[in-house]
Amino acid sequence: MKNMKKLFAMGLTVAMTASLLAGCGNSASTETSGSAAADGGSATQAASSGDVNITIFNSKMEIQDQMVAMAEEYSKSTGVGVEVYYSSDTVAAHLSTKYASNDPYTIAMVDAKDIYSLAEEHAVDLSDQDWVKDTSSAIAIDGKTFGFPVCVEARGVIYNADAIKNITGEDFDPSKYSKLSDFKGLIDTLKAGGMETPVGIMKEDWSLGAHYLAEVYEQREDPDAFVTSLKDGSVKIEDDAKFNSMMDTFDVLKENNYAASSAISAEREVTEQKLAEGEIAFMFGGNWDWSVINAYDYTENMGIMPVPQDTDDDSNTKLVGGGSKYFFIDSAESITPEQQQAAKDFLNWLVYNDDGQSFLVNDCALVPAFSNITLPVSDPLGSSVKSYADKGLLIANYNYLPDDHYAVLGASFQKYLAGESDRAEFAGAIDDYWTSQQ
Repeated sequence: MKNMKKLFAMGLTVAMTASLLAGCGNSASTETSGSAAADGGSATQAASSGDVNITIFNSKMEIQDQMVAMAEEYSKSTGVGVEVYYSSDTVAAHLSTKYASNDPYTIAMVDAKDIYSLAEEHAVDLSDQDWVKDTSSAIAIDGKTFGFPVCVEARGVIYNADAIKNITGEDFDPSKYSKLSDFKGLIDTLKAGGMETPVGIMKEDWSLGAHYLAEVYEQREDPDAFVTSLKDGSVKIEDDAKFNSMMDTFDVLKENNYAASSAISAEREVTEQKLAEGEIAFMFGGNWDWSVINAYDYTENMGIMPVPQDTDDDSNTKLVGGGSKYFFIDSAESITPEQQQAAKDFLNWLVYNDDGQSFLVNDCALVPAFSNITLPVSDPLGSSVKSYADKGLLIANYNYLPDDHYAVLGASFQKYLAGESDRAEFAGAIDDYWTSQQ
């Protein structure tokens, strides 16, 4: 843990320097905000009248509009001014600029690794809060709770059950296709029935590098030990059974990709539209994809299944996921005790107030991370995730990948997807990446 904190401190310093240098010229990033206060004016006006105001950093783009609308309603009902910000910068880089200017957010939504890195210096201890007892996804460090889980997210192979039934004539039961051999047989059946290319693959580096490749590390008993063995070179990934198992599955997806001849040109929206409307049947992704799928004329029955593999370790019966995105309350001296208390009240409102629960589940279509929230999850992907979570069938995310992992190895994975490298070359790129990590 000490080494990890030290590494983040070094990375944060670099990010701060880069951000400050970027501030001297034009920035390619965007930042938006929405504010609301008790008197219906701006947060600045509310502050001048003596009301308590808080700021929230939202790093989840797809719920920014909902966050802004919530802030307005929350302010009207509580008298607390709330201003919500979103930035397209990486979380570390964006927060670095805020700390450099001594203007931190009251509440910041970050990734799990950011909690581990920032908490000791920047976060308020929330161990005494009521909601801690109602979740298994909170982040605690050295016995102190700092991270409030915003939602549960998970990934696997998204399926369109209606599109499959239209060809097979039978209700789709994903549990029958946990083995790659059975899954491949189903794809052959779909092709014989007229679905020429049953699969779509998102070409984005984050989908390939941060999600699919990450499962190679996550789907084992001790991911950290495995990553350490990659760093010291004692394990070559091309010899790893899990890597080859996951790549065998990816090869089946790749061979049946509707955009196989132009895989790196396929647009995410087009792929998700084809899945939504039943032109294809499968796509690797997560329940966050519903925010794109629901924009189209989607069929009724969809869901997420584990990545099929010919394996005996039960990983082909589980999704990979857990707490996704975390709030922390900043401990900066510039944030008053009244503001910190207002921030705590807001987190409790999300968990225990009917309107707060409805905001998470209905407005944002998130899978709640709290056992006391029993509202039904309306979207089918979220419902799938909740069913796996309720049964204890989630493999935990590995939250300690370097910040450049998805960009560097995502690019290497894109070359493999495009047919510009083979498995051995891709494996070599992964080995080289990890042995170069300090």
